[in-house]
Amino acid sequence: MIGLNHYLIISAALFSLGIMAVFTRKNAVNVLMGVELILNSANLNLVAFSRYSSGNLDGQIFAVFIIVVAAAEAAVALAIVLSMYRLIKTVNLDRADTLKG
Repeated sequence: MIGLNHYLIISAALFSLGIMAVFTRKNAVNVLMGVELILNSANLNLVAFSRYSSGNLDGQIFAVFIIVVAAAEAAVALAIVLSMYRLIKTVNLDRADTLKG
């Protein structure tokens, strides 16, 4: 039977992969994918604790809220990446050091 520990281990692995992607990648799109992995690991924790607690739906409601915020974050971040590409012709984060535009 799959218990709470299994969900927490998978969530920790997702969170670790997301942190590694954010800190080691130089491409802006890959960094955004790492942030999405971090948010999905938080969602998995919320839903797992909601499932194994006294049966309330608070964790699932927070998970839906995080999904909505992540969708908005992805849209804004991709707009910023497209603007960065238009201005400096690359999505490499090492080259994104100026604020002029």
